[in-house]
Amino acid sequence: MAELLALLDPSRIRLDGRAADRTEAVRQAGELLVAAGAVTPDYVASMLEREDSVSTYMGEGVAIPHGTNSGKQAVLADALTVVRYPAGVDWGNGTAHVVIGIAAVGEGHLPVLAALADVLVDPERAARLRAATSVDDVLELLTADVED
Repeated sequence: MAELLALLDPSRIRLDGRAADRTEAVRQAGELLVAAGAVTPDYVASMLEREDSVSTYMGEGVAIPHGTNSGKQAVLADALTVVRYPAGVDWGNGTAHVVIGIAAVGEGHLPVLAALADVLVDPERAARLRAATSVDDVLELLTADVED
């Protein structure tokens, strides 16, 4: 669990995001990864490139922007960022209220993605994630089903 909580460090969770469009939202998620020391700025460009080629919108108000395979060279450490957009961001194929930025060298982020998948298949839990008002709420929702 400590590894998982390191990926989801509370300093990388924002609950009051504002973005004019998905490009700005992806950039914000990437800049949090840069600020965390998890990626170089080149990774943000890789995230935008991925988004231009295929939408990272997953449904239930959640998008998971991440870089291209070639962008992995800009990843220094596995890390996640979470930005909640109360007003939502038009993602083209849906409205994202939660944007989870992903940087991964290895596979340390997979337990979080599995927990996120569990949230997304449960409309009630997905609604709780979209409406989360505290960092602890986000951490609880994304780590509830993860074993040590």
